[in-house]
Amino acid sequence: MPSALPDGDPMPETGALPRHALAGAADRPLGFYLHVPYCATRCGYCDFNTYTATELRGSGGVLASRDNYADTLADEVRLARKVLGDDPRQVRTVFVGGGTPTLLAAGDLVRMLGTIRDEFGLAEDAEITTEANPESVDPAYLAALREGGFNRISFGMQSAKQHVLKVLDRTHTPGRPEACVAEARAAGFAHVNLDLIYGTPGETDTDWRDTLAAAVGAGPDHISAYALIVEEGTGLARRIRRGEVPMTDDDEHADRYLIADQVLAEAGFSWYEVSNWATTEQARCLHNELYWRGADWWGAGPGAHSHVGGVRWWNVKHPGAYAQALAEGRSPGAGRELLTEEDRRVERILLELRLADGCELSLLRPAGLTAAVRALADGLLVPEPYEAGRAVLTLKGRLLADAVVRDLVD
Repeated sequence: MPSALPDGDPMPETGALPRHALAGAADRPLGFYLHVPYCATRCGYCDFNTYTATELRGSGGVLASRDNYADTLADEVRLARKVLGDDPRQVRTVFVGGGTPTLLAAGDLVRMLGTIRDEFGLAEDAEITTEANPESVDPAYLAALREGGFNRISFGMQSAKQHVLKVLDRTHTPGRPEACVAEARAAGFAHVNLDLIYGTPGETDTDWRDTLAAAVGAGPDHISAYALIVEEGTGLARRIRRGEVPMTDDDEHADRYLIADQVLAEAGFSWYEVSNWATTEQARCLHNELYWRGADWWGAGPGAHSHVGGVRWWNVKHPGAYAQALAEGRSPGAGRELLTEEDRRVERILLELRLADGCELSLLRPAGLTAAVRALADGLLVPEPYEAGRAVLTLKGRLLADAVVRDLVD
């Protein structure tokens, strides 16, 4: 089942934010994340806040139905307009994630986007993305999304190998994600991403190379590649514990990452975040960059997280409880935290160090600066940016990013 929400302070029923949260807001971009919590089946590795029809049956009734979900989520967008008051910012990015957003009708996704447009306005060059399951779209669906304003789409490919997909409990057919890229291009999508996962039990280096070759050959302009993390409580974790499938070790993960970086670089992709590669600067995911650079975003939907001006909050997880709160005119927020200056400093290091332009050395305390000197000597930081006052990871540093971050935040 999905992981637990963090602890925090109570959320006001109105959703009101402290006055300081909007100070200087005009200088920060604003994005929206729209969470669609429905999936046809639950993948064995997934601990996201998603629900199948079976899991929702008898625990929310019509309030949890995906048939009226677009209207429910629109209510939260209108709540956001009230909470943000006369904030003049137009929305720079919208990202619809899940779950499987494309289990909803294309018209529902377009209506959700339309509510944001009506309430806030969209920047002229706004990036509008949805995730999609390859088996839940067709050319007509993609054309409807594009006509409705979406200009970026991300397909969950994971692997090109049937036996790997089987371990992950993915139901799409090998080759279908690649076909989806062509269909999205034909529908007029300027930017297309493929999501890949490496390190699945039973996957070989050859399997991974074949997956990368298939992904590159499909012609996307963005590829995300994530190491499989086996979360406690998932079906895959139980299978590994029972000895049904082997656990992939850290050395295999590192080897797969090196293969990915080499293959993608040779194909014309450049890394701009540890797990993300793009063919051009314009092909980068601007919405994710809002997260990584500590900008403002409103997360609408069950379990969605938001951040505005140093205030972070999160919604109740269950679709029924979420819909009930909005139907009663209450914020669906379950809790929040007010970030201190130290919290924000640490988060900047945690997130910005993962980016290709790194973080400013001026963010580091004396112990962190000492650690940075060691990291430079160990070949984990690039010398030239370091001399200019920035910590930028080398390829070796990217393999050890979590450890480098832990040292630098001291």
